[in-house]
Amino acid sequence: MFEKFLKGKTAIVTGSNSGIGLGVAHRLARAGADMVLNSFTDSDQDHQLARDMAAEHGVAVRYVKADMSKGDDCRALVEAAGTCDILVNNAGIQHVAAIPDFPVDKWNAIIAINLSSAFHTTAAALPMMRKGGWGRVINIASAHGLTASPYKSAYVAAKHGIVGLTKVTGLETAREPITCNAICPGYVLTPLVEAQIPDTMEKYGMGREEVIEKVLLERQPSKDFATTEQLGDTVVFLCSDAAAQITGTTISVDGGWTAL
Repeated sequence: MFEKFLKGKTAIVTGSNSGIGLGVAHRLARAGADMVLNSFTDSDQDHQLARDMAAEHGVAVRYVKADMSKGDDCRALVEAAGTCDILVNNAGIQHVAAIPDFPVDKWNAIIAINLSSAFHTTAAALPMMRKGGWGRVINIASAHGLTASPYKSAYVAAKHGIVGLTKVTGLETAREPITCNAICPGYVLTPLVEAQIPDTMEKYGMGREEVIEKVLLERQPSKDFATTEQLGDTVVFLCSDAAAQITGTTISVDGGWTAL
């Protein structure tokens, strides 16, 4: 349905050398977009990832190091791309603690990387989109952008902020061929989540399937993980003409979590 329809477009995906960001980048590349990958590291593996993606999908792929906790780096990432038709704000970190015990440095880092980075990249990308006459800003929020859990104050605050920023961006571009939306995933089966399963099994004395259903997916009614491919395909859909009038809103990919 979407085969190579993004040919000639350039997409930037922040935090895209693993997990959700990498899955999204592969789906956009498969649809024909030239890609700019990003993380805060600058290893041979990062650049090899770009070369492998380029070879697999037949598009141009670059890797650009940028520390998304720094506003100047965020803007420099977009400037380094040279052009930006599609911006996917995906970079994020997490820390869990009660509010009185929440480390100030962790709070500041989560707000900077999960929220402020999206402001800076969007501010840098919108002039490019306006010059090109088309654009898509897609923010990877979370079910925690619509609801809350204890001990995740910074993450929940940042993701609620991302939803608010999405609405404002959608309104500011509503009369232009530019849209902005947020995708709100529940639990997604990434390598990071997969790595947590053995320790969780040991902690609760449960088997793998029981841990997944009763612990990890306790709040996800489908009792099934979303996949990075599903999130990537949702991003691709939002880049299509079919989604031209979808803007300033959220799309939940959470197995019914926020329906509760």
